[in-house]
Order: sequence, then structure tokens, then C-alpha cells
Amino acid sequence: MEAPATENLAEFLQHRLDKLARWREAGIDPYPYRYDATHRSDQLKADFDRLAESKDEVSASGRIMALRGFGKSTFVHIQDEAGQIQVYFQTNKLGADVYERVGWLDMGDIIGVKGTMFKTRTGEMTITATSFELLTKSLEPLPEKWHGLADKELRYRRRYIDLTVNPDVREVFRKRAQALRELRSYLDGQGFLEVETPVLQPLYGGAVARPFVTHHNALGVQLYLRIADELYLKRLIVGGFHKVYEVCKDFRNEGMDRDHNPEFTMIEYYWAYADYTQVMELTRALFRHLAEAICGGLKVPYGESEIDFDEDWPQRPYLEALGEALASDPVGLSDNELAELCETHGQAAPDGASRARLYDQLFKLTVEPELVSPTFIVDYPKELSPLAKAHRTNPDLVERFELFVGGHEIANGFSELNDPADQRARFAGQVKMRAGGDFEAHVMDEDYIRALEFGLPPAAGVGVGFDRLVMLLTNQRSIRDVLLFPQMRPEAPTDSEHDAERS
Repeated sequence: MEAPATENLAEFLQHRLDKLARWREAGIDPYPYRYDATHRSDQLKADFDRLAESKDEVSASGRIMALRGFGKSTFVHIQDEAGQIQVYFQTNKLGADVYERVGWLDMGDIIGVKGTMFKTRTGEMTITATSFELLTKSLEPLPEKWHGLADKELRYRRRYIDLTVNPDVREVFRKRAQALRELRSYLDGQGFLEVETPVLQPLYGGAVARPFVTHHNALGVQLYLRIADELYLKRLIVGGFHKVYEVCKDFRNEGMDRDHNPEFTMIEYYWAYADYTQVMELTRALFRHLAEAICGGLKVPYGESEIDFDEDWPQRPYLEALGEALASDPVGLSDNELAELCETHGQAAPDGASRARLYDQLFKLTVEPELVSPTFIVDYPKELSPLAKAHRTNPDLVERFELFVGGHEIANGFSELNDPADQRARFAGQVKMRAGGDFEAHVMDEDYIRALEFGLPPAAGVGVGFDRLVMLLTNQRSIRDVLLFPQMRPEAPTDSEHDAERS
């Protein structure tokens, strides 16, 4: 961020504080309660011809992003949610006393302006101000125009500045909101019911991950922030709903990288009497709909590639894809051999890693980065999928798919395991893995098994990583670029002098 040098920071702040005092000495509140604008900047431009001809008074409000004084006239650009509009202040329009206050304005101040529309000699649509109000006095410097807010870490920490000076960043989050609306609309149109399930859970499950732990004082019990909402949504299928979905915040106490943030958004949808082939096709149709709605077509730029959502989406069996990458059948390899391959491919396996964990790590190292075009990886080993139904033709596999696009896993779905005895045995296997040191393995969930004993109809479900999906649709390479406030390490204090002056 470009700002005054550290030794001049106090002087800069004092200059702004002096101007703030000047407004107050003039009897003007520099932080008023409201302002009623008649138009946004885009509306002024869209309706310019009529407004310029009629000379109707308009009012607009926004933050000063540019300010150029020329003696008895001043041009400023104010920025609102929709963009920027130029404002022209002139002594003979405002009067000398009011025009003097234009000199009390600074870059970053928020003002309201009334006036009429005209075009300058350079053809720029402009408001000729007949009056103006200070709505908020800014005490902090905006980033310098040409260098901008270049430090990505600082952009994430101070997203309010990033959004102010980078219109492209605001557009990413507009598209994120649009994608969520479109997703809800599509699932609603397919007959799914949006529901809400608990964030605080007495047991965590539905995924392989470590939870965040908290304590409920009134009940005197330990609770967990959910790592997934799968098991609750399937309880609703037991209860008689046939199609349900949830837009949910999940929390996993794990590492952070370009694909992972400890707090993230998932979309999970479950369909009674369907299997994994049906939800696979539903997922494909949903993604095609989102690409057209957000990107205007089925060919979406992503980094140096172009993702074509219109082409065939191949289905590749998991063990076959992994075997091709390793040039060896993974089923025939020992756990030690798998661990050695992990190290060969650049990442040592954790001590005591289960066979499932070794498979998963090798797949991420060798296969996943190559899956740029939309690809379904199907039919996973049973030990990788404790909640999925056994494959109808091979009992060592399960009916599961994961969708990979742009080198990222975007969606995970399967035919749901609904045999309570099989589920209990799978949970018992997970408990054994935990005892062996795999602390991300599932815990035993007796109430969920009871629900299965009551009767879960044949069903299939899908979880979509919404943040990663938005990365694809907005051509962003890090999950932090599609989260308004990503998790960050605590910031070392650097502004103690400035903070002392402010206080």
C-alpha cells in the first residue's frame, strides 16, 4: 500500500484532523446520519441525454477517488457501488463561501452532490455541482494511484481498501453472489427444498477432517463446528423429504493453501431413490447452467487454459487413473511401497498413515493436477469412502465420483450407504484407523446408525466446494481471492505511532 513515509504519517494524520476540526468549527457535522441520492453513477450515465436536456436536478454520493483544483474550479471523481462519475465545482455556481469548503476535502472523503448534468469538452459526463455535503471525513490515505494496493497479504487483511481501489475485485464478489442465486434457483427448479442443519454438533462427521472444538457452558458439553452437513441431511431423507439441499459454512481444522481455508462454503444436495449416476448428471447440468449464467457461455477462461463445459466429461475409474500415473497397479503395492512413492513424488506421507490416506495423497500428487478439463473420477476403493454404498459389481469398490476441473476437486458424490450393519462395520474400521493415529478418520455415530435402522431409502448425494467453483467461474487461482475475509495469521503491529496519534 502506498502511503506517506512512516516519519510523515503523523504529519499526514494531523493535516486531516485539522480539516476535520475546520468542518466542525463551521458548525457542520462531518459524519451526518443519511443522504438521499436520486441516482447511482451508472444510472446518471444511462439516462444522460434526457437529464442533460431537461436540466433536472440530480443528486449522487460517493467516495472521492480523484481531485484536481484549478483556482476557482475543481474536478473530482466520486465512486459509488456502480462506478465513478465526475463532479465539477465552480465558484460562481456555489458561491465563494461554499466553494472554500471544497478546499477542505481530501481524497477518500465521502460526499453528496446536487446539480445538473453536462459534458465537458473532452466528452466526459459530469455533474455541475450546485451544492454538496461532506458525509464522511476520511483520515487514512488511499493507495497511490499507479502502484495501487500491490501487497496481496495486505489486500486480504484490509479488504475494505482492496474493494475501494480495485473494481475487478468487486466484480469477483458480485459474480460470487450471482452464482449463489443461480445455484439456488436451479436446485429449487429441480424440486429440491433448501434446509438448515446445525453448525454446532455433538459429533462431527460426513467428511475426513479434524474439527474445531468448543464448549457449551449451559449444557456442560463439548461441541464441534461441523466439518460437513451430510449426516444431518440424510436424516432428513429418512424423515420423508425426497430432495433437500443446504448452503452451509463448514469448518476444518487443517492446513491452509491456495485450495483450502479453515472456514469455507459447501453446497450439499441429496436425492431419494436416485443413485450416483443420476446425481452425476445433475451436477454436470448444474455446472453448465452456472457457466452460461455467470460467464456468458460454456467456454470459461482459467489461467492459461480454457475450460470447455460443453465437451464430453469423461469418467475414469480411480484405481485405473492412479495406476496410470504411477505406472504400477496400486492395489498390488504394500503400504511401505506406497509411502515411498509419496516421498518420490515430493511429499512424505505422515507417520502411521492408513492405506486410504496413502492412496489419497498419491492421487493428489500425481493425478489431480492433470485434470484440467471436467473429468469424473469414479468407483473409489471402499477404504476411502466409509459413507458410500458398495459398488454393485465389485464389493471392493464403492459407487462414488469426484468431479475435477482446472486441477481442483470441485464436487464429491455417491450412492448413499443405507445398510445399518454395513455402516456400523465401516465406522468401526474408521475408529480403528483413529486408534492407529489417523485423527481425521470418522468417529462412531450411534444416532446416525439408528436413523439408518429406521430406514433410509436408496439415495444419492453430492457436496460441491462452492469457493472452488467460484474460483473457476471468475478465473482466480487462490481461494483467498474469492473469500471476502480469508483467515490470516495475526498481523504484527506496525502502526503504533499512527494509532497513538489517532487516539
